[in-house]
Amino acid sequence: MTSLPLIKIGTRASPLAMAQTREAIRMLSMAFPELAEDGAIETVTISTTGDQVQDRALAELGGKGLFSKELDRAMIDGDIDVAVHSLKDLETVFPAGIVLAAVMEREDVRDVLISASGKTLDELLKGAVVGTASLRRRAQLMARRPDLKCVLIRGNVQTRLKKLAAGEVDATLLALAGLNRLGMTNHVTEILDPDVLLPAVGQGAIGITCRKDDLRMQEYVGVLNHKQTAICVAAERAMLKALDGSCRTPIGGLATLNEDGTLHLVGRIGHEDGSGLIECIKTANWEDGIALGQEVGDDLRARADPGLLQ
Repeated sequence: MTSLPLIKIGTRASPLAMAQTREAIRMLSMAFPELAEDGAIETVTISTTGDQVQDRALAELGGKGLFSKELDRAMIDGDIDVAVHSLKDLETVFPAGIVLAAVMEREDVRDVLISASGKTLDELLKGAVVGTASLRRRAQLMARRPDLKCVLIRGNVQTRLKKLAAGEVDATLLALAGLNRLGMTNHVTEILDPDVLLPAVGQGAIGITCRKDDLRMQEYVGVLNHKQTAICVAAERAMLKALDGSCRTPIGGLATLNEDGTLHLVGRIGHEDGSGLIECIKTANWEDGIALGQEVGDDLRARADPGLLQ
């Protein structure tokens, strides 16, 4: 047994965050024999602002960063060496001294509808109540079904499903990736195509951060990096950065990498009530992914309703 942990991995304590962390640990242990020993990797659970405050929308609390800033602080203080995140929760600019060291292979990017009645999105009755904390989901849902009612519903996957079962809402929207990782796809009523509901930037991907000057950790974590996924999310995050996007703005984005090396990026923004929804689709060589994201973001910003991105 090792006398001290070789890596301290920070994570949120939610079931999904823990499942993602276990996957990262499994892959690290397979790549480095010394990390497979008992005690070589220590998991440190940290409560974040986003976890602590459940009765207010993320936009009211300050947007992105609510699920990462406490992990960032623990890393800077040396309490943890690396942190495992849902990439869609990470801001486009990291705190000084912290870098995105790896992006793990992406899970399914799509959103799903879970309804108590078993009805699909198009079958939901007029006035049905759909619970979501995402302005992106709300905007796109209302654009398609303005006759529905959207209400705030926060909490982890299990909490939202309990609220659905209790009749607080008629349906809810969740990421398929999380349900896959939790083994809970039996709850899914309908998988929504990105044409219907464009996912969040980075959805389905796990991001691993570490200190910029910690080359040993970067060597360890680097084996988890999935090049194709990293290329796609880099383009999406460049678009988000161009829009200065946060949880206060309904923004969807999805990049796909074709076999011939071309990168296809779709961006979509609109008002929370579903009005003013616009989309931009562009293609470039994968090596120009950052520039592609910037170009799509600039296009959306130029065409957006005045005030939408303020």
